[in-house]
Amino acid sequence: MTATRNTETICAISTPQGVGGIAVVRISGRDAKTVCNKVLLSPKGSRVVESFAPNTAHFCCFCDGDKLIDEVVATYFENPRSYTGEDCIEISCHGSLYVQQKVMETLVAAGARLAEPGEFTLRGFLNGKFDLSQAEAVADLIDSNSEASHGLAIHQLRGGFSKSIANLREKFVNLASLMELELDFSDEDVEFADRSDLMNLLNEIETQVASLTNSFRLGNAVKNGVPVAIVGKPNVGKSTLLNALLNEDRAIVSDIPGTTRDTIEDAITIDGITFRFIDTAGIRQSDNEIENYGIERTYKAIEKAAIVIRVVDIQEALTIDLKEMMESEKTDESLQDKHFVLVINKSDILTDESSNKIVDESIKDCIFISAKEKKNIEVLTRNLVDHVKAGRQIDNTLLTNARHYEAFLHILEAVKAVRTGIDSSLPGDLLMVDVRQSLYYLGLITGQVTSDELLGNIFGRFCIGK
Repeated sequence: MTATRNTETICAISTPQGVGGIAVVRISGRDAKTVCNKVLLSPKGSRVVESFAPNTAHFCCFCDGDKLIDEVVATYFENPRSYTGEDCIEISCHGSLYVQQKVMETLVAAGARLAEPGEFTLRGFLNGKFDLSQAEAVADLIDSNSEASHGLAIHQLRGGFSKSIANLREKFVNLASLMELELDFSDEDVEFADRSDLMNLLNEIETQVASLTNSFRLGNAVKNGVPVAIVGKPNVGKSTLLNALLNEDRAIVSDIPGTTRDTIEDAITIDGITFRFIDTAGIRQSDNEIENYGIERTYKAIEKAAIVIRVVDIQEALTIDLKEMMESEKTDESLQDKHFVLVINKSDILTDESSNKIVDESIKDCIFISAKEKKNIEVLTRNLVDHVKAGRQIDNTLLTNARHYEAFLHILEAVKAVRTGIDSSLPGDLLMVDVRQSLYYLGLITGQVTSDELLGNIFGRFCIGK
C-alpha cells in the first residue's frame, strides 16, 4: 500500500454478504468524522458527528442529502485506541441489501473509498496495534471452526506466539553480542567469547526452534482438522466404523469385498477438536483397475494422515501374529511420525476362547470395538483426542501457518550451521552470517522485515471489511 492510500479514509461492510437483521459498516481514516458528519444527523436533524466523544454510541439518521436511508447506531473510536489505530466509526444499519448498497454509495460520495481486502487489519499493523503474526491470527480466528482451532488463534492473537518469538530473538541477540565482542578483540588474537558458553546458549536456541518447527504438523492439523486414515483389508468394517464415528450412514456398507473404491472423507468435532476421517479402499491384490486406483489413493491418504487407524476383524486377528504386526508398523516408513491405532472390529462375535487367544500383554494397546453395534467407539475417540491434546505444548504455542513454518525451517538450518561452525572453530565473523540470517527470518514472521509484496500476499487473503 502506498503512503497516499494509507492516508485515505476507507469504508466497507464488515458483516457477511446477504440479508440479515443488521449490517455493520466500518469507516476508518483521519477524515472518518468529516465523512460521516455529511451523512449522519441527529433525530432532530442537526449534524453532531464532530462532537462525538470517544468510545460512545449514538442513535442517528443516515441520509443521502435530504433523503432518509435508515435509522442507525454509530459508534465512534478515536485514534489511537481503535482497531486500526485511526479514527474509526462503525455504523450498524438494517440488513436490507438495498440499505447496505445505499449506505456504501453515500459514504463513497461523501469522500471515502472502498477498502481493499484486509486493509483495516493492515492499517492496524502499520500503526503498531499488533505485529504481523497477530494480524494473521485475525484471519485464523475468523476461519476457526472448532474449540481447538479457536484456542490456537486466540493464543496467537493475544501475543502468545509473539512472546515466543521475542524470547528467541533475545537469545539470538545475546549470541550475536558474544560473537561481536570476539570480533572486536580479533586483532589481538584473543578468543573473548567462551565457546562452551556459546554452545550452551545454542543448545537452548536449537531446542526451542526444533520444538516449534516440529509442532507445525500438529498445529496445522488442529487448525484445518486432524486427518485420520481408516485402513485395513477389504470387509473388515472400515466403512461401518466411519459411519459409527460420524453417527450417520455416510459410506455404503456391503458384505461384498472391495465396495469402497475411492476415499470417502467427512469431518466431525470431538471434544473441541475437528477430525477429518478418511475411509479408504481395502488393501489387497486385485486385477480390477478401478479398485487398484482406489488402493493407490489409500496409500496417499496414509501419507497425508496424522493418525492411522488400522482395522482388523476378529477372523483376521485369530490368524495373524498381532505382536509382529505392531512391530512391523513401528518400522514402516509410511507411518513414521504418525499416531498408529490398532482396532480389532466385530467384537460382538468375540467368544471367551477367541478372546483369550487374541488378548496378550504385548498388544494391550489395541482397542476392541463393534462398529456395527457402536460398542467401544468412545474408547477409540478418547484415544484420538488424548493423542492430540498430549501433543499440545504447555504454553499452547504451535506453528499453524505455512509461512511461519518455512521461516523456521530456514532458522533451524542456520542454527545447525552455527553449531557446525563452532565445532569446526570457525571465526566469529563467519558464524555471524547465520545468526543474522536467523534474526532476518524471525523479523519476517513478526513484520519487522516486510515488503509490499509480502504484505499484499498476506492481507489480500482477508475478507473485505476486516
